[in-house]
Order: sequence, then structure tokens, then C-alpha cells
Amino acid sequence: MNNEQLDRYSRHLTLPVIGKSGQQRLLDSHVLIVGLGGLGSPAAMYLAAAGVGKLTFADFDTVELSNLQRQVAHTTDRVGELKTHSARIAAHAINPDIDINVIDYALEKAELDELVPTCTAVLDCSDNFPTRFAVNETCVQHKVPLITGAAIRFDGQVSVIRSDVPDSPCYRCLYTEGDETAETCAQTGILGPVVGLIGCIQALETIKVLCDIGDDLSGRLLLFDGLNLEFNEIRLKKSSDCPVCAN
Repeated sequence: MNNEQLDRYSRHLTLPVIGKSGQQRLLDSHVLIVGLGGLGSPAAMYLAAAGVGKLTFADFDTVELSNLQRQVAHTTDRVGELKTHSARIAAHAINPDIDINVIDYALEKAELDELVPTCTAVLDCSDNFPTRFAVNETCVQHKVPLITGAAIRFDGQVSVIRSDVPDSPCYRCLYTEGDETAETCAQTGILGPVVGLIGCIQALETIKVLCDIGDDLSGRLLLFDGLNLEFNEIRLKKSSDCPVCAN
């Protein structure tokens, strides 16, 4: 690290569990963020600020005025722009030294199979089950840690999928094909700080995974009730008939 980096990341360097070696692990990491909306916005900003050396932003959508109530990476003057490009501008404004690639179209399975193995970790910040299922399957197949989050109304949830850990459950152990009819934020609404909090927790869990510190949320589903300000946790078990990770 050069002198500017030592200054920029000085508050990390004073943390004994991170220090120079942990910060170097962040600088050497490549993280894919799928979805640059309410979850992906804060996650991307904090990972950029933390010094993750390479970020790939994947999202095919453009910024709309209704997004700005919660998607903090975007601004009024960037309405109509691709979310990936808007988020890159915001992230580089915080940390111009990191490498940011953008994918501004929907990723197919073959492309995920090429991209995911190059990543140190993947964040699923999407808003639909087909994408979540596809990302989960690819991460399990290539044993890349997946940090997944979701939020709606006043509620949110986060978990970490570690297929590199024996007997660790995956996303499909928890949800099945029939869940694809779930409600969306456009239908039921979402309070901005709730989705922001979940995205920040995703960023925190990602940093823990990259630095190999603490106890991450693998095998656990963290549930947040924003209306009553309560956190609860569900222990997850690997499903013996999971179509993705059972074998």
C-alpha cells in the first residue's frame, strides 16, 4: 500500500482483526454485485469505500424518479441513466482508485458461469426469485461465497451462502420454485432506511468473508422487523432433497 492508501484506510488498519493484511485482502478481492437498487446502492458504496480492489456492477435497469426514495447511489440529475453507470460515478467519487466494471444487461447462466469463478464473493441484491435462484446455483457450483439480501415494506433478511463449507445450506434449501409469485416493492412499498440497512449488513458480511474474520451468517437467516425494531435469527439446515446442493 502507498501512503495515500495508508491514510485512506487508516481506520481499518487500526482494527487488530483487519490490519494491513486484511486491508490487502480487500484490495486484492473481486466482488460482483447483482442489482444496483435499494440493496446494491449502499452495499456498493461501502465496499468501494472499504477498498475492495475490483467491483463488477450488474444491472440492466435505468434510474427512475421513484428509485431515489431509497436507492442512494443515484441522484436526480442521473434519472434515465443506467444504474450501473450511475453507481460507478457515485462509487468512484468516494474512491477513485478501485477498478469498477459494469454489465448493463441481464446475465445469462453461461455468462454467470464465466464471471462468478473470477470473483472472491458475490452479492445478490436483486429483486426477483429467478435471478436469485440463478446466482445461487452458480455460486454453489463454483464454491464462491454468496451474500444474499431482500427487503419489502418494513422487513428485511440477510444470509450468507458458503458452499465452500461442508453441509452449509444454500438459497434453494430455503426457497422453492413456488415462491416466485412473491410480492414486489412496487406492489406493496418499501421504507427506504430498511432496504438501506439490509444493504449495509450485506456489505458488512462481505467484508467479514473477504477478510476471514468474525462469524458470518452462513447457516443462519437474519430477519429484521423495522416497524418494531427487532432482529431475529433462524438456523438453517441443508436440505437433503435440494435440487442445487444436495449432491
